[in-house]
Amino acid sequence: MKVNRITLVTLAAEDVEALTAFYCALGWEPEEAPEGVCFFDMGRAKFGIYDKASLARDLGKPMAELGTGAMTLAQNFADRAAVDAAFDRAIAAGGTPCKRPEEMFWGGYSGTWADPEGHVWEYAHNPFWALDADGRLA
Repeated sequence: MKVNRITLVTLAAEDVEALTAFYCALGWEPEEAPEGVCFFDMGRAKFGIYDKASLARDLGKPMAELGTGAMTLAQNFADRAAVDAAFDRAIAAGGTPCKRPEEMFWGGYSGTWADPEGHVWEYAHNPFWALDADGRLA
């Protein structure tokens, strides 16, 4: 089994229903949503939204230590126009722009935004990474 892999990314949410509705407004489709949690299929991985108090209890950490914005989640797109369109959709759905997409020093194109609870996303076009038909790294 490959060691460097991720099978689940979970965001702590103050309001699971509202944050789930935000991601649905981006076009995401929930796979399952028992009370207090929602899972999205990411193609061989899952993305979860979980009640913050429950996550803190599960982790054995105080809720105050479960901050947001200290890391980024990212999606790569086939071209700059797709980055711009996805960025605008995220903002229209209720996201907060951090940095509008722009040319980057490393040769790509990237912008960042935060979801309604402060989780930061980067939308990028990296001309050095090919994507397959499903938008996954090839």
